[in-house]
Formats: sequence, C-alpha cells, structure tokens
Amino acid sequence: MFISENPIHINKDANIAPVVVMPGDPMRAKYIAENFLENATLENELRGMYAYTGTYKGVPLTVMAHGMGMPSASIYVFELIHFFNVKKIIRIGTCGAVSPKANIGDLILSKSIYSESNFAYTYSNYVGNVIDTSESLNKTVLKTAEELHQKILYGMTTTMDVFGPYIDYERVLNRIPKEYEILAEEMEAFAISHIANENNVLATTIMTVVDSKYSKVILSPEDRETKLNNMITLALESIIK
Repeated sequence: MFISENPIHINKDANIAPVVVMPGDPMRAKYIAENFLENATLENELRGMYAYTGTYKGVPLTVMAHGMGMPSASIYVFELIHFFNVKKIIRIGTCGAVSPKANIGDLILSKSIYSESNFAYTYSNYVGNVIDTSESLNKTVLKTAEELHQKILYGMTTTMDVFGPYIDYERVLNRIPKEYEILAEEMEAFAISHIANENNVLATTIMTVVDSKYSKVILSPEDRETKLNNMITLALESIIK
C-alpha cells in the first residue's frame, strides 16, 4: 500500500478536532460552522471541500464536507483518520425513504448498511453486503434523541452507487434479500462506516428523509431548514458525549 507522507485532499496544516460531523454539501458545512459552532475557523478549502474547526458547548469539533458518493466520501474519511487521528465521525445527510415506516421529514439512524457495491472488497477484501455502524455511538444518538424529544427511526439503510431518483431503483431494492428491511437509500454511509470499522474508529450516519416512494410531499424551504437543523443539533449533541 502506498500512502503519501501528507494528505493529498486536505490541507496538511489543518487543525482538525478528534470528533467530526460530516455533511455531504460544503455549503452545509459552512452553514453549520456559522450557525452552531463557536469561534469557527476555515481549516480546509482544497477542491472546495470546506472544513471548519471550532467548539460546540466548549468541546473542540470539526465539521467537514465529504462530497457525493462513496469514492469522494472515502477519501476524506481516510485522510481524517490516517493523517489527523480522528476518533469519531457522524455523517449527516438527506435520504429517500423506501419503506412506508419512514415519512417525509423523519430522522433515520443507520444501525447497519446494505450495499451491492464492491467498495469494501476493493478497500480491504471484505466479502459481504452488510456492515454495521458503531453500536456505542448509536446508543448515544438514540439517548440524545430521547433527551431532545426527537423521534428517530433506527434500522437498516442501503447505500447505492447511483442517485436513486435518477434510476428505476426498484430493480436494486428487489435484489436485496427479503429478510432485510430497508428504511431508506443514500450514497455514502457504507464506505464511511467500513473505513471507520477497519481503523477502529466510531462512525454512524443520521439522515433526514426528503423524498419517499410512498409520498408526493415536497418539503418547503422553511420545513427543510427546520428538519435539517434538528438533525444537525442531534449530531452535535451526540458527538460531544
């Protein structure tokens, strides 16, 4: 394995905290830094992938974007762990519900993740379609959600290599073994948690449902911001514990 002496995609002099919240969108990272962190400083803007470090309730914390799809997310997660000694990661993002149990605006916490991707096999010869997220971190998220009086669904999700709404994803869903009850689909969580698991780092994913195969409801900009703020708050409160 060839690993460069310095990170290639993150500023080598970046001040990165041991705990990181990761949205996909760089502008959402900027939004979180400006609206939730104290004394946040821009630590990375290479390739437009913003990372900010500040404090949340006095605890040092970094929020960094990971981009779209497993290849992009995996690069940043690997470099955060390998070069900056990050110990805990919570991905936050949006997802599409594929179960009638998940409604528009609901929060979902991934207990485990199914994927048809070869990502884990390519990364470490892992043979299998399911990986688990961090049980201990999930317990913290669930307890924190209860304290915040936030409803959250907890179960299996799926990571796809393509953006679900742009394909007939029923083909993919129909190939998933029937014993797996999939709540939602997205594009990054499988890679993030697999890399974390391989490096003994705690990682999980919290998502907000923004579309559903069972609903034609579209969140208004105001509702979307409120729901996403709830997810952001839950992630921040959980990761500092």
